[in-house]
Amino acid sequence: MAATSHPLATAAAVEMMKAGGTAADAAIAAVGVMAVVEPHMTGIGGDCFALVSKPGKPIWGYNGSGRAAKAADPDALRAQGLTGIAPTNVHAVTVPGAVEAWEQILKAHGRFDLGRVLQPAIKYAKEGWPVTPRVAFDWPADVEALSKDAGASRHYLVNGKAPKAGDRMVSAALGATLETIAKEGAKGFYQGRVAEDIVATLRAKGSAMTLEDLASHFGTVETPIRSAYKGTEVVELPPNGQGVTALIILNILEQFDLKSMDPFSAERLHLGVEAARLAYALRDLHVADPAAMKVTVDQLTDKAFARKLAAMIDPTKRTPRIVPPPPGTNTIYCTIVDRDRTAVSFINSIFHHFGSKICTPDTGILLQNRGSSFNLDASHPNCYGPSKRPMHTIIPAMMVENGEVTASFGVMGGSYQSSGHAHVVSNMIDFGMDPQAAIDCPRGFFEGEKTTVEPTWGEAVIAKMRAMGHDVDVTTKPIGGGQMIKIDRSGFLIGGSDPRKDGLALGY
Repeated sequence: MAATSHPLATAAAVEMMKAGGTAADAAIAAVGVMAVVEPHMTGIGGDCFALVSKPGKPIWGYNGSGRAAKAADPDALRAQGLTGIAPTNVHAVTVPGAVEAWEQILKAHGRFDLGRVLQPAIKYAKEGWPVTPRVAFDWPADVEALSKDAGASRHYLVNGKAPKAGDRMVSAALGATLETIAKEGAKGFYQGRVAEDIVATLRAKGSAMTLEDLASHFGTVETPIRSAYKGTEVVELPPNGQGVTALIILNILEQFDLKSMDPFSAERLHLGVEAARLAYALRDLHVADPAAMKVTVDQLTDKAFARKLAAMIDPTKRTPRIVPPPPGTNTIYCTIVDRDRTAVSFINSIFHHFGSKICTPDTGILLQNRGSSFNLDASHPNCYGPSKRPMHTIIPAMMVENGEVTASFGVMGGSYQSSGHAHVVSNMIDFGMDPQAAIDCPRGFFEGEKTTVEPTWGEAVIAKMRAMGHDVDVTTKPIGGGQMIKIDRSGFLIGGSDPRKDGLALGY
């Protein structure tokens, strides 16, 4: 079974498994297609993270996030009067880690190479692909920003405008780049004409990125982190990702009797938002490149610490200013399960819509803006610096019961992802929802001092949230996306795909 946010990606994954490929082969085939047909969400100019499980073996993790340039100089940016790195600032572009990660994941868990699994993506890029409704809905908001960059305007606008649903888009330059990678492997991206186009594009705008920064890039194999929620373990990747934030939220929610509540009630929504406010405050204080962190994951996920955090929440009203104590001394998605029950939880992103809006003119690569997650506070662990990885929002996840993986899942949506993980886990464990129902469930999140909710919560719930002190903003856009495959005790696979996106779950 494959569950992705785009039907062409799901189909490519299924076909790859039918051809004898593993879940890893299928995942890279799917994400390659999404790099073409969802260009505002993901691409080869971004990063990725993955979890891979095989029956009877430890879960394997990979951090495919890139680093700032070796010559990154926070003092130089502060001297320019900057207090942070804007999403469209050239210094927000970090080394793209995805392609190297794809190759390493295939070497460890695949049967095919990049040359085989990238063929569906190459076909769509060269022959054309249909713009789906959600992609068409998102695109117009970025036309002005894309028009300011020569490469982005050339490759991602049509006569200066966004394409419409049903239009055929051809991504010829990106297709040629994918062909180079298919022929030469990851080195075809990090060296040679592709790397030269990336560096020339960035240097012209003032970046410190060099060919050596690209050629020396490497991802890392990681031991996943985990915490139990009411007997079910939730598995995430360690920092620099924000997966630890999802575990903190669940540890806080575990202190409350959610099961006795209506899953669609204001009381349940309120607790989720308040727990998230605490957990994200901790994220913003502590999560960074692990080499720079001053606290450990074990400290952040300690159950006694969670009880202290839970005690700060008033179940009846919003806390105006919520500041967590320090931890004690003791921190676009697809999922695939193959016939052998190898499961892959995979997420790949360029961060904001169309990343930095900087696109290489010759090779058609939209470059990510992950560096905008850095700050310029010299005392902070997530301060911009040489060869440093920024705090990351994209996080794959799994659920484990009695030592075996029972679900592979992810929730898209920038910072919302950690809150989304906690929400779908609670939906399943507290309320017995199946994967599709858990994903469909109305969502809410906080943005600064506002509480943003989807209108599907209903007027009565929204009115009660306001009465509890929340400044509620009812969004006109869906909050995130999500995919899940549950490995059921019956032996069947149960998939769910978020209707907030264009994708689907499909098995055979």
